[in-house]
Formats: sequence, structure tokens, C-alpha cells
Amino acid sequence: MSVPANIVEGSGQHSDREFSRFLRIALNSTTELEYHLITARDLRLILDTDTLTLTNQLIEIRKMIYGLLRHLASKSKNRVTHSDEPANSARNSPLEPHHSASKRQPL
Repeated sequence: MSVPANIVEGSGQHSDREFSRFLRIALNSTTELEYHLITARDLRLILDTDTLTLTNQLIEIRKMIYGLLRHLASKSKNRVTHSDEPANSARNSPLEPHHSASKRQPL
């Protein structure tokens, strides 16, 4: 539950930098979740095949979070290189397609 909760909480922040901080916390939570899966397997609470399936899904979630972090970092770099663009131009968050993220500040 903490992985999606941190992503949602981060998406409501005022800057991409703050959002990125919550994404990194979500990444840390994936490590914690992996530990819980291994422990549950070792205690024979879940099958090895289920552990493998869930671990593979967890890896895909990590890839998505890393991708979003890279996207936010590249947006920040583009803002620096395109300094002729207005600083307060409307930007949309990938997680909030109908919400203007113009309140966000650069990293």
C-alpha cells in the first residue's frame, strides 16, 4: 500500500523536485515489499511461483517509477536549456492528465 500511496501523495506536491522525492520513497517501499515477499515465501505463506510472479510485477513497477523519475529530471534539464520559455507555462503531470501542474516549480 505504501508504494501507490507515496506516488499519489507526491503527485499533489508543488514542484517536480518534491514529487521526485516521493517517487524515491516509493522506490524504497518496493524494496521493503520485496523483503516481505521473500519472508512470506521462506515462511511458506505463499508459493514459490507466486513469489516469482509478484517479484516480476514489482520489477516492472520499479522500471515505471525510474522512468517517471528520468522524465521529471529531463523536464528540469529542458527548462534550464530552454530558458526563453515562460517560467509559469502550464505543465501537466503524467499522473494528473486533467490537472494543470502549473503550480509546480522546476527541480
